[in-house]
Amino acid sequence: MRTMKLGNSTLEVPVVAVGCMRIDSLNKTEAENFVQTALEEGANFFDHADIYGGGKCEEIFSDAIHMSDDIREKIILQSKCGIRKGTFDFSKEHILDSVDNILKRLKTDYLDILLLHRPDALVEPEEVAEAFDILENSGKVRHFGVSNQNPMQIQLLKKSVKQPLVANQLQLSITNANMISNGINVNMEKDSSINRDGSILDYCRLNDITIQPWSPFQYGFFEGVFLGNDKFPELNQKIDEVAKKYEVSNTTIAIAWLLRHPAQMQPVIGTMNIDRLKDCIKASDVRLTREEWYSIYRAAGNVLP
Repeated sequence: MRTMKLGNSTLEVPVVAVGCMRIDSLNKTEAENFVQTALEEGANFFDHADIYGGGKCEEIFSDAIHMSDDIREKIILQSKCGIRKGTFDFSKEHILDSVDNILKRLKTDYLDILLLHRPDALVEPEEVAEAFDILENSGKVRHFGVSNQNPMQIQLLKKSVKQPLVANQLQLSITNANMISNGINVNMEKDSSINRDGSILDYCRLNDITIQPWSPFQYGFFEGVFLGNDKFPELNQKIDEVAKKYEVSNTTIAIAWLLRHPAQMQPVIGTMNIDRLKDCIKASDVRLTREEWYSIYRAAGNVLP
C-alpha cells in the first residue's frame, strides 16, 4: 500500500489505517484471519482506544496478532485515551494510568502514537504537558496527537505541550463534509457556509497535522452507511459509475474520494469484513480526477456557489 509521512514526524505510515473498534465482534479465528490479512495487504497501522469494548478490543487484537517483539517491529500502534464513563479526563494521572493499561492490554512496551480522545472542558494544558513528557522520556509513547479538536483547543495545548501534535482524528465522509463545504461556501448565506470547526481543515494543513477521518462511510452520527442506501440514490449512482470506470467497488471509491484531497488524510476504516478491508486498501491506487471528485461531492447534495 502507498505510504505517507504522519504529520511532521518521520513516521512512515500506510494511507489507510485499520480501526479496531469492532474487533470484539469477531471470534478468535476470525480476528486472527482479519489482522493477518491486513498485514499481508500492507495495512500495518492499527488504531485503538481504551474505551473500545471497555479495553477488550485491545486485548483481542494483541492475542489475534500473537504479539511478540518480532511482530511489534512490523506494526504501527495508535491508541486514544481521555473518555471515561460520564466524563472526559485529560488529567496527568488519568493519562498516565490509561497508557499503562493500554500497553498491558496490547502486550507492548510502547505506543507509536497516543491521541487525546474528545476534548476535555476541564483540561489543564500544564498537566497534559507533564504527562506527555513522562511518557516520551520513559519511551512509552513516541508521538502524540488529538481527536475531535478545533484549532483553538490545539493551540491551547501547544501553549504548554512541547511535542508536535502529528494527527487529529475527525469525523469526515462524503456525506459529512462540512469541514470542506464551509471552505467552499465562504461568505454565502446558506447552512453549508457555517464554520462549525474553526477552519480545522486549513489549520491542520498549515500546521502539518494529519487528519484521520473516522466513520468514512457513515452519514449523520452513526446513523448508517450511505453506500447502497436508498436515502442517497444520486450519490450511489455516481459512485457506482466512477467505480465501474476504475473496475473497483463502491467502497474503494468512497475512500479514494478522501485520499484525493490534497490534505493527505489517513482514513480510519472500521470494517471487520476482509473483502471490504481489501477494497478500502485498493483506494491507495486510485486517483480520482478533479471532475470526478466534484461530481461525487455534488451528488451527495452539496451545491457549489
